[in-house]
Amino acid sequence: MTVTDSGQRRTPKAAKTNSVFKKVVMAVSGIVMLLYLVAHVVGNLKVFAGRESFNSYSEWIRTVGEPAVPSYTVLTVVRIVLIVAVVAHFWAAVSLWRQAKRARPDRYVTKKAVAQSYASRTMRWGGVIVLLFIVWHILDLTTGTVNPDGDASPYDRLVASFSNPFSTAFYVLALILLGMHLRHGIWSATQTLGQSNKRRERTVNAFAIAFSTVLIAGFLLVPFSVLFGLVD
Repeated sequence: MTVTDSGQRRTPKAAKTNSVFKKVVMAVSGIVMLLYLVAHVVGNLKVFAGRESFNSYSEWIRTVGEPAVPSYTVLTVVRIVLIVAVVAHFWAAVSLWRQAKRARPDRYVTKKAVAQSYASRTMRWGGVIVLLFIVWHILDLTTGTVNPDGDASPYDRLVASFSNPFSTAFYVLALILLGMHLRHGIWSATQTLGQSNKRRERTVNAFAIAFSTVLIAGFLLVPFSVLFGLVD
């Protein structure tokens, strides 16, 4: 009979089960955020339909569900789900990183790290930058707190923000990092959820690259169009 105390390290089986759970949390929360990004880029592209169309879309987001429910109800639910997904994703990522660091022997550097992709090796810092960008993005285009036209319509706030080269540069940097994060995240999620194997890895990787590229290109189309005067 083996007796363990609370300070003893967990058994390999328990640690593995815990890791799998955290990876599932990362995958599911990532999928929730990915679905939001798809809906978000579709909404952003409405800017090409003109000021009235974009502002009407922005108003519809706030009033969807009326009169069955008060305005902002559906939007608030969506925001709560997103906040939970972001917190869960961040918790799982940090927890898995710390767990891997504890399990790695001191002064041991694995050669596998050298072979890892650039996106994989920058997931942690890229994720932090994207998280900071989300906060800035909300203050800029949602609340208008840091936007030069903060009291104007959503369309005018968007144009004011992306007319600034520095604001656009930060937006582009964050989106490129987001694309790298998505590429690696989509591939990892298929592994975690058991939807990939050795035979399908190449196909999954190609899909992840193509999907991330198209999605990020859709987001970048708006700020570049404003910056170069195609949208004003």
